[in-house]
Amino acid sequence: MYAFDIRLALPLLLGLACSPAIAQSDHAAAHDGHAATPPAALAQGQRWPADANLRAGMGRIRAAVDELRHYEMGHMGQARAVVLAEGIGSDIGWIVKHCELAPDADAALHPIIGTLAANASALKSSPGDPAPIASMRAALADYGRLFDDPGVAVPAGDTAD
Repeated sequence: MYAFDIRLALPLLLGLACSPAIAQSDHAAAHDGHAATPPAALAQGQRWPADANLRAGMGRIRAAVDELRHYEMGHMGQARAVVLAEGIGSDIGWIVKHCELAPDADAALHPIIGTLAANASALKSSPGDPAPIASMRAALADYGRLFDDPGVAVPAGDTAD
């Protein structure tokens, strides 16, 4: 079985999310020629369509982050929190590999997965500090605002601009 180490992929993921030059070259090769440019603005209340692979991967990440609430409350050990952080990293790699989004939706996704990857790595590296979990929840909230995923409830009035 292939083991995914987020520490090795983090520079690539963050580069895709943060660097237009890297995003346009590396991302294009990895995602069927889709260039990662800033996404077009959506009309009020509209969200990007989420394909089945994205919904599945983000669902697994959402479940892991939900379980990490127990860690924040002191009801879970560090070893389990590290396992969940590793799983989030693996799911991010799976999402990137199986991405089938339109270029603008893909570009909108990269900052979200970059935030998730950075914070999962931070939790894994320093499991005594649960602070990254709040940032992962914020990234998942951004996903819910920006992507049409039936598995994600979006609070009334909290949609993409």
